[in-house]
Amino acid sequence: MSGNSEFLWYIPNDAKPGHRGDSAVEHHNSLDTLTEQAKALEEHGWKGALIGTGWGRPDTFTVATSLAARTTTFEPLIAIRPGYWRPANFASAAATLDHLTGGRIRVNIVSGQDNLSAYGDSEGDQADRYARTKEFMRLVRRLWTEETVTYEGQHFRVSQSNVAPRIEVRGKRRHPKLYFGGASEAAERVSATEADVQLFWGEPIDGVSERIERLKGLGGRLDRDLPPLEFGLRITTLVRDTTQQAWADAEAKVAAMAKNAGAGWNDHRQSVAVGQQRLLDLHKRGDVLDDNLYTAPGKYGGGGAGTTWLVGSAADVARSLRKYEDLGVTHFVLSDTPYLTEIRRQGDQLLPLLLR
Repeated sequence: MSGNSEFLWYIPNDAKPGHRGDSAVEHHNSLDTLTEQAKALEEHGWKGALIGTGWGRPDTFTVATSLAARTTTFEPLIAIRPGYWRPANFASAAATLDHLTGGRIRVNIVSGQDNLSAYGDSEGDQADRYARTKEFMRLVRRLWTEETVTYEGQHFRVSQSNVAPRIEVRGKRRHPKLYFGGASEAAERVSATEADVQLFWGEPIDGVSERIERLKGLGGRLDRDLPPLEFGLRITTLVRDTTQQAWADAEAKVAAMAKNAGAGWNDHRQSVAVGQQRLLDLHKRGDVLDDNLYTAPGKYGGGGAGTTWLVGSAADVARSLRKYEDLGVTHFVLSDTPYLTEIRRQGDQLLPLLLR
């Protein structure tokens, strides 16, 4: 793959043990356990990790800050929600953490449904929700890149606001990248104009290709005034020494999911968004799409990146990921369970094939 692609992992950040088949060990979400994962990522060639968000889970920004303080190169991709954060508060917190870590921060803006009333949020219908997200992203970026900002919008307003310390420009990096997902028309309009990176879940090649072309065209029609939108893939990668062993293990995992009704895998099913529904519908086209995209998990649990898996030897999975890169995908967020075991296995077996 080209030298432009980046490879991150996933840290589950979940109060309950056994997330997506992970080992249900004692103190699974202690600082020592999560630090062990973050340090293993550094040692085995990964750039960093996405840290998930949602009410009822440990606070994502706190976890990311703690892990950044215990590592030296690990880059947290911090998932956050407009409504949980105000834009100026977040811009300041992120700028401070970016300063303290020497520019290691990335941000994933999440607009999907959550337990809003639990933290006092009310975001209205879908159109209102994405209009607020659009304002949030535009205002955060302005606060990071302009000395003083006055802004009055439908959802947010600031007067003579500035962020200290300032975000340091590092080469082509003017500020932490803003990642964004979502497959609805409203979400894609936000991504086309405001995101730095559009994240896709594990759709087949044809689906991702179609969405990339649509987003590029949409950005032109909506007069995007930022650098060109980049693209990322968040997917489960089940890698074993041989193709046969990988498929045997994948089928055993799905059988276990079927037996326990997907317990531990359903964290995106509280309210099924457009992108999630696209994934759940894929198994109707077949249990295996493209060469090795396994859709059967979506029948029994799945949820988010756990709905479809790339299955095979390291060479099989690398070959499939190269096809996404050929479409223009340059940001990859991979994972499998047990998380720590797979950080090491895939770092040693898969990453060398992707980074050469």
